[in-house]
Amino acid sequence: MDQGADVHAQGRPHENAFQAAPYRGHLDTVEQRANVNAQDGLHGHHTSSSVITLYDLKDGSSSSQPWAPNIWCVRFILNYKRLRYRTVWVDFPDVESILSSLGAPPSSFRSNGRPVYTLPVLVDPSRNPGRPLILSNTNNISEYLEATYPSKPVFPPGSRALQSLYTHYIQEVLAKPLLPLLVPLSHQQLEHHSQSYFHAPGGSTGPPSSTSPLSSTTNQPLPPGPKRERQWLQAKEQFDFLDSILAKNVGDGDGIVAMGFEVSYADFALCSVLMWIRQVALHDGWSRIQHWNGGRWEQLWQKCSPYMDNH
Repeated sequence: MDQGADVHAQGRPHENAFQAAPYRGHLDTVEQRANVNAQDGLHGHHTSSSVITLYDLKDGSSSSQPWAPNIWCVRFILNYKRLRYRTVWVDFPDVESILSSLGAPPSSFRSNGRPVYTLPVLVDPSRNPGRPLILSNTNNISEYLEATYPSKPVFPPGSRALQSLYTHYIQEVLAKPLLPLLVPLSHQQLEHHSQSYFHAPGGSTGPPSSTSPLSSTTNQPLPPGPKRERQWLQAKEQFDFLDSILAKNVGDGDGIVAMGFEVSYADFALCSVLMWIRQVALHDGWSRIQHWNGGRWEQLWQKCSPYMDNH
């Protein structure tokens, strides 16, 4: 259950789901800034020997609001388990420099052997503050947090296989028709130099949190009209199907969450997509979806809302 699509620095994405972005090499000035930020991330004056650090993608706002769905999955788990953590915001073009400086494990390797670095990355100093554990890849991080901090499990006993299938559907099927709608809007949320990075020679062709052939997705939002409406209709078809599945839980569950009455990893995976929609397409996207299927997705949002803290 890989939580992400790697978008190659040469613009050749893996056919996968929701990994926040690999990056290319940078000029010396960028590398110097990345090294400073990386050191601040591990040793800054706000750190504590027991506080987890989550590396997240910086948007264009002054306050930096999290929006990438794969990173929200990790944030949900941290909040649900009531773990102390803080966020280090990373500019899109700086990720490779920062993560390599940290010693973060690559998410994958290209055919030429070059490492691919992606967000999220989590640093946990709880076991050995002098040599904190550094993890990448949403799935690896989620499994680690569940095993290391078993209180308030997100995978109830015997549910991993079914939750994996559920999450795979969300990432690989439900999200696909959303890409032409949300990827360009996500691009617009980045800072200007990060937006320019997409168009630079050798740069990525789409923002993080995208799946799929990004070569067929432009950075221009779909204008109002029949084409955009057809795209939202395709998205609704997937939500309608998922609605019919969740309705089977009515009677022995609340029909809102995947595992009966309590939220679990599967709900956080879906709510992460809802968060993405709400953050980048509040008026054209969330205003539609919150009313679909009898308000089921608004109800799921409310179920997950206690775990939406942003540290």
